[in-house]
Amino acid sequence: MLYYLFRFLEQWDIPGAGMWSYISFRSLLALILSLVISVWFGEIFIKWMRRHGGLEAQRDRTVDPYGVEKRGVPTMGGVIIIVATIVPCLLFGRLRNIYMLLMIVTTLWLGAIGFADDYIKMKVTKDGLRPVYKLIGQACLGLIVGLTLWLSPDVVIRENVSVQRHNQEVVIHKSAPVKSTTTTIPFVKDNNLNYTDALFSWLGTHRSAAGWIFFVVLTTFVVMAVSNGSNLNDGMDGMCAGNSAIICVALGVLAYVSSHIGYASYFNIMYIPQSEELVIFLCAFAGALIGFLWYNAYPAQIFMGDTGSLAIGGIIAVTAIIIHKELLVPLLCFVFFMESISVMFQVQYAKYGNRKGQKLRFFKRAPIHDAFRIKPGQIGSDVHILLNWPRGCWLESKITTRFWIITVLLAALAIVTLKIR
Repeated sequence: MLYYLFRFLEQWDIPGAGMWSYISFRSLLALILSLVISVWFGEIFIKWMRRHGGLEAQRDRTVDPYGVEKRGVPTMGGVIIIVATIVPCLLFGRLRNIYMLLMIVTTLWLGAIGFADDYIKMKVTKDGLRPVYKLIGQACLGLIVGLTLWLSPDVVIRENVSVQRHNQEVVIHKSAPVKSTTTTIPFVKDNNLNYTDALFSWLGTHRSAAGWIFFVVLTTFVVMAVSNGSNLNDGMDGMCAGNSAIICVALGVLAYVSSHIGYASYFNIMYIPQSEELVIFLCAFAGALIGFLWYNAYPAQIFMGDTGSLAIGGIIAVTAIIIHKELLVPLLCFVFFMESISVMFQVQYAKYGNRKGQKLRFFKRAPIHDAFRIKPGQIGSDVHILLNWPRGCWLESKITTRFWIITVLLAALAIVTLKIR
């Protein structure tokens, strides 16, 4: 809203009004305001939740050895993150921008699903919302995002091509914006892959429709996978918020270079017009996550709950898809990916053991971060563990910090893929 007000005032030569046309200025304002809102509103929200009994259900000590210490901590902290993200975007963003609208819808949609799950856990049953309902909600959002990117005339790219000029190879962007299912392959020199041409050229006149249908299905899968991965990662104080803030910064860098035609040419990547508003959103999101850590760092005064973790994963997934970097998600979100994989391995290996009449476990615990905090003697002697590492028990703060370090390294590598071909 303020963006449109100051752009109007710019016509009357009001001093400083022209600053609002700069992405860097609005992004920094969004970052600062979101951080302030997160810290200020966080304290108010924590007190309100304590007064109204919005507390975390008692944790199972066989899963969380520090569960006694966390009894009675308020939950639904994702509300803080969502409010601190949305308010700066409404003030400083261009609300007619298709990408900004998609990000706001993603945040509110998955936040509402997570809120329902947390509310049911507190007031009805500790099992919360049935998993199938959460999966349906995530799938519906993926379809909405995928179809919007397919059908909206505002969603276009300008393809990068290499040409010879004066015996030197230079990168230019085609003048005509086009709708495209092209994505970026990391670590490859000619790194543009068009799903339509690469996978469905044999369909002739129907290949374009087939390519877009594949893109919509892929979008739905990525949204569901990353959202569930971040949900599984939310098991320790500061874990998910810290990892997500790091990932968010990396995505912000990738979004900025994709939205700037000069940098897009320099890095030989496709130029995505109007995607600069993603930088505003991601700065607000990063500020909200960092501010949330004020209360969520060990020992946590509030947990984000599914209200935050589901929305966080959706935001990361949709951003990667919009900037055509979805193939970087396994690298950038490696921690989320490993959390999901560890659960799948654990479940399948346990089923295999049950069929043989044995108690088999792939890891000591799953998701994978739980394997590092299990104290000796917490696992029965009749349970056979395939990967019994580490032998001891790490402090929760150390586990969280080490996961952050891994995410920093992988986020840096994801940014470096702009030049490593």
